[in-house]
Amino acid sequence: MDGKRHSIAKRLEGTESSVWVEFGDLADKEKALNVGQGYPDFFPPQFVADALRQIASSQDPVVHQYTRSYGHPRLVKALSDLYSILMKRSVDRNREILVSVGAYGALYCAHQGLIDPGDEVILLEPFFDCYEPMVRQAGGIPVLVPLKPTKSGSPVPSSADWTFDRDELESKFNPKTKAIIVNNPNNPLGKVFTLEELEFIADLCKRHDVIVFSDEVYEWLVYRPNKHIRIATLPGMWERTISIGSAGKTFSVTGWKLGWAIGPEPLLRALCIVHQNCNYTCPTPLEEALALLFELELSRFSAPESYFEQLREELLPKRDRMAAMLSDVGMVPIVPDGGYFMVADISLLDFKVDEKNPESRDYQFVKWMTVEKKFAAIPNSAFYSKGNKKLSENLVRFCFMKDDSTLEKASEIIREWKKTL
Repeated sequence: MDGKRHSIAKRLEGTESSVWVEFGDLADKEKALNVGQGYPDFFPPQFVADALRQIASSQDPVVHQYTRSYGHPRLVKALSDLYSILMKRSVDRNREILVSVGAYGALYCAHQGLIDPGDEVILLEPFFDCYEPMVRQAGGIPVLVPLKPTKSGSPVPSSADWTFDRDELESKFNPKTKAIIVNNPNNPLGKVFTLEELEFIADLCKRHDVIVFSDEVYEWLVYRPNKHIRIATLPGMWERTISIGSAGKTFSVTGWKLGWAIGPEPLLRALCIVHQNCNYTCPTPLEEALALLFELELSRFSAPESYFEQLREELLPKRDRMAAMLSDVGMVPIVPDGGYFMVADISLLDFKVDEKNPESRDYQFVKWMTVEKKFAAIPNSAFYSKGNKKLSENLVRFCFMKDDSTLEKASEIIREWKKTL
């Protein structure tokens, strides 16, 4: 067989590597405490497990068979009921919602369904690492605009300090611009975009006839007094926005791999076509269980006992504990306004870079920390394009969505580390 003829398709070139595989394998090899990758290491709430158990023991055989391609009927009704409230408009359950294999699946369908070769897609850096490969695999051209800190020397740096340069962003819009991806709250930074920032983006999109892929998987993880604003609710934006959500982030069950896309039928139809010819449908028992969960949350919407309200309150002390720990060894945490990640500045640490090693400082530091301290994180430059990685060479991402016992182990590592300083 001709190895050259049967090699990886050209459209995949440049997208082969995965930071998750590389650093996950390293953490496993070194038996390091992994506080880098973004998943809970504790059981989901009892009512979540009960819903899945109820469906698994159902006497209805239909829940174990294929369901409607674009979303299980009971689930899309629940999503319609919820998002009609959140979007401040009626959301058609059959024409304006797609249930996908995770938010990943919704993003993939959006790119494959709406981006043509040569289309430009604006990405705000730092961005989740799948964005750029998805643009390229669709034949699109990524156009990068980095978020930058607006304050220096702040005693308690915040994700709110970071924003885009308005002139720079405006300069990137042109007749070739097809879409912009807005991740709100942002992963890895935890930035929650303000109304003024979203209005500026929306005005540019309307002026240049550009669509928005709004990745809102951390929509329920916004810490007071900040508020999550859906860009689709701004004037003139519903018809040009695909809003994407995640069951894994909403109910702390990342292994369920269910997500959804919500938007106007003319745009959403493109995603549905990709989905029906790829995954076709999602697991019916999981969709049925997720419908039960949303029905429950709708019955206590905005009440103190709502999981949407409880989760962010439970995460606040974890966030603050992580910030205190990192500060103890000389890192400078950037306190997030949303999400469950924390980026920390390592520039003050006495860490010597191997000049012969082509890897960036953050990559070298995380590998050293994983091997020598048995404390694993993710280098933040993984969330930047090749040309802008220098902007993040002193930043590292940690995850605080961890059990208290895990955070206590992290504290023990930090205490021992501090003794060596």
